[in-house]
Amino acid sequence: MGMHLKEGDDDLAENHEINVTPFIDVMLVLLIIFMVAAPLATVDIKVDLPASTAKPQPRPEKPIFLSVKADQSLFLGDDKVAREQLGQILDAKTKGKKETTIFFQADKGVDYGDLMEVMNALRGAGYLKVGLVGLETVGKK
Repeated sequence: MGMHLKEGDDDLAENHEINVTPFIDVMLVLLIIFMVAAPLATVDIKVDLPASTAKPQPRPEKPIFLSVKADQSLFLGDDKVAREQLGQILDAKTKGKKETTIFFQADKGVDYGDLMEVMNALRGAGYLKVGLVGLETVGKK
């Protein structure tokens, strides 16, 4: 309530309490708005991404390249690798260092699903640092 009445006096005493009811009403309305708007912000849209013009990062002395050809064959460096043996061969090349960055490149014709299978195989083998390799377009028009 907004004020207190004294029993015997006609003077009204000041009330120093803040009325938080309007604040709570506004917060509940905002909560409902965000609950409705949040799923709309995550709609999938087909996007044709441009080529990267980012400055190339320096490479380690002996980078490990994992390549996927158009026929979906895997190559680790220049050696052909079976998908089932990818983890074992990576362990041998990196001497068991799971924090090594694996540079991943693929032909344009490879399906996204096939790329994700290879990425999942890398994750399953424990290699979480993956560098995606693309064409350099810095300075080109």
